[in-house]
Amino acid sequence: MKRQWCVVVVLTWSVTILTAGCTPQPQPAPDTRAADEAAIREADMAWSKTAEAKQVDAMIGYYAADAMVLAPNEPLASGKEAVSKLITGMFAMPGFSVSWQSAKVEVARSGDLGYSQGTFQMAMNDPKGNPMTDRGKYITVWRKQGDGTWKVVVDMINTDMPAAPPPK
Repeated sequence: MKRQWCVVVVLTWSVTILTAGCTPQPQPAPDTRAADEAAIREADMAWSKTAEAKQVDAMIGYYAADAMVLAPNEPLASGKEAVSKLITGMFAMPGFSVSWQSAKVEVARSGDLGYSQGTFQMAMNDPKGNPMTDRGKYITVWRKQGDGTWKVVVDMINTDMPAAPPPK
């Protein structure tokens, strides 16, 4: 009886091991980083052209509903309504123009998040009405949407201009 019990145990283990070894392993998701990076680079370029054309609604359309913008000398704009208010205000400034170009784009292996990093040029009139130019850098975090498009979830702009001296 004891011997039969051992045979049953050994056979059960053998079948379990063979079954586990024969079970198809899940295939890793395909690596789409190159295509995703190209898609973000293309979206970033089109977004800059939209900004250059001062198409406010189209510009805001690049942001996700839960987006955040961290603009210099401004409070955090969180959510599409606050982002829209910030962008609309910037575009309404006399002499305002902006453009940018990405220098680097990377996407996570998971394919759901990526970022673009680059430089921007912005012009506007100073408080006295004189034209002024600003240059700087930015980093934008993009999230892939259910339809495969990419939307901005975090946009941070940082000027290269020296800080203004404190008032005396």
